[in-house]
Amino acid sequence: MLNKKTQYAFQALMYLTEHINDGPVLIADISKKKKIPLKFLENILLELRKAGVLESKKGKGGGYYIKPTSLKTPLSEIFRKIEGPIAMLPCVSLYFYERCKNCDEKHCGLHDTMVLVRDATLKILDNKTIADLVKK
Repeated sequence: MLNKKTQYAFQALMYLTEHINDGPVLIADISKKKKIPLKFLENILLELRKAGVLESKKGKGGGYYIKPTSLKTPLSEIFRKIEGPIAMLPCVSLYFYERCKNCDEKHCGLHDTMVLVRDATLKILDNKTIADLVKK
């Protein structure tokens, strides 16, 4: 299940993508339209800016905007930046691997099943981009 932070990040990205031609968007506008707590949203947008997905402009007419090149960013990349591992178990994670205690990965049916779940999820998230979040 996506945590609230990741859900809000995707909601904000959708909003900014829908308004890509409007110039910088105020955080307060995104917060109000998407019903995201303002302080929480500030942290999320700052994180996305540091990750290179968003840009910001200070002063009058300022706000956040999505970089046109970011529209091609796979959702898996955003997911990992905000939420962390995509895998449901640490022993099947590609980037955040940790061996499970009391488990023999070579003979674990749960491990094998979760590898299939991870691969199916990745197939979707790797092939969908930020631009795909916006219904046409």
